[in-house]
Amino acid sequence: MESGPAIFAGLVFALFGGALLVWTGTRVRRGEPVAQGVSQVASATLAGAVAVVSLGLGAYCLTRL
Repeated sequence: MESGPAIFAGLVFALFGGALLVWTGTRVRRGEPVAQGVSQVASATLAGAVAVVSLGLGAYCLTRL
């Protein structure tokens, strides 16, 4: 009964993390800013870390079924 919300949360975290990782990688590869008015290295690092944490949370939710 509780597996439905866990699947939903896991998929949302995984989709968000994957999309953020692809978007950040594309911006960095093109040399475009990831966040306006912030150092490119700092913003790419923070966005990459958030993406990896989100993917980890998604995997955690999906393995706890």
